[in-house]
Amino acid sequence: MADLDRDSIASRISPECSPPTQQILTAAWAHDVQTVKKLLDEPGRASSQDSVTGETPLHAAVRACGEPSDDDTPEDLENAKTVVHELLLWGAIWNDVDDHNETPGCVARRLQRPELYNLCVEAGVRAELLFALMGGYEELSSGEEEEDDGPEAIEVGGQDGNGVIEDGDEAPELVAMEANNGVSEEQGQEPEQEKETKFVRPSVNSADYLRSSVTYTEGKLVDDDGNGVMMAWETDIMRKSVDALIPDKAPGKRILNVGFGMGIIDGMFAEMKPSRHHIIEAHPEVLKYISTPESKFGASWEASGGEPGAFKVHHGKWQDICPKLIEEGQVFDAIYFDTFGEDYSQMRMFFTEYVPGLLDPHGIFGFFNGLGADRPICYDVYTKVVEIHLTDAGLDVDWNVIDVDMKNLAEDGKGDWEGVKMRYWTLDKYRLPICTFLG
Repeated sequence: MADLDRDSIASRISPECSPPTQQILTAAWAHDVQTVKKLLDEPGRASSQDSVTGETPLHAAVRACGEPSDDDTPEDLENAKTVVHELLLWGAIWNDVDDHNETPGCVARRLQRPELYNLCVEAGVRAELLFALMGGYEELSSGEEEEDDGPEAIEVGGQDGNGVIEDGDEAPELVAMEANNGVSEEQGQEPEQEKETKFVRPSVNSADYLRSSVTYTEGKLVDDDGNGVMMAWETDIMRKSVDALIPDKAPGKRILNVGFGMGIIDGMFAEMKPSRHHIIEAHPEVLKYISTPESKFGASWEASGGEPGAFKVHHGKWQDICPKLIEEGQVFDAIYFDTFGEDYSQMRMFFTEYVPGLLDPHGIFGFFNGLGADRPICYDVYTKVVEIHLTDAGLDVDWNVIDVDMKNLAEDGKGDWEGVKMRYWTLDKYRLPICTFLG
């Protein structure tokens, strides 16, 4: 809903705002299409930002609409949509965050403006697909993720660590991007402000994670920076994932799980009495934990398989292990992917390059869907992006939408997040992916 203190033009354009930025913010707020188009002739204006409030022209154009009311006219909405479209066309950053940690899409959703929200989602999808073609990914913020090697972090899921990046690159996170903000000093005017750190959330470094210590405490696995690698609140998601991967609950299935974490889903897989059950894990201390009786997946478990090698924990990165499994001719009925610190490009590589060789033609592939889960717009963007890339890989995906009990997940540092540096999940709905081969 609208907040007068947060959503008025006086509160969003600060006295410290530079004149060029104030000019385009005001025009965007007024939905003055012609003035906005004229101002956009100057490079960088679309992504300019108030140095105090973080307001961008895209935020202003959306925020000015307020909530739907009887005073709205079709012309007002069309002008707003036109300004938003022009700003995005000229480089406005769809996931820039303001001082309230809201993207323009977050504002549109809060103000119940679905037409403007959808324009932001579409812009995010275009941006992510473009970054994919260029070999990189935009900073989608989420807290949990597959291992990353991009700029800030599209976090995929806060699970186990099978990091691949050795050079210390950071994981992408759906957050604000650095931008060229407006007029240069050479033009005789003050340069636009640079992004301040308060508009950027911390990210996870996959190489550091694999070198870090991890701690198993009641209900959670955290690294030595306090990042939640895996937590017990995910148990219901894991149970429903197992039900989706093995819908007939028949024994004798061949199962591959990438990323052990707390062993929640592997315990559930074991209950299904599979004929083959392989686990890939890279973190040395998680592997050490697996070898203890507490994990139930140590040497005695491996020896309990129906034949040598039927039950096996592979020590190492999936990037190294999966090619060997394909060479051996290993095929699985159910594959689950849930790593920590990798970016989306790594998960895409897994389902593009390895799932086709490892999954039975009638098998099912799933993954922990924490892509952009720190805010709805990022989650919506990545839902569409992953659908497109799964199709490119020859996979169809159905989404089973399930409720997430947010009672103990609603606030940073409280409830289940006590002792965890950052929430990697903020949504009351989880889209559980069920992936099968097309045709």
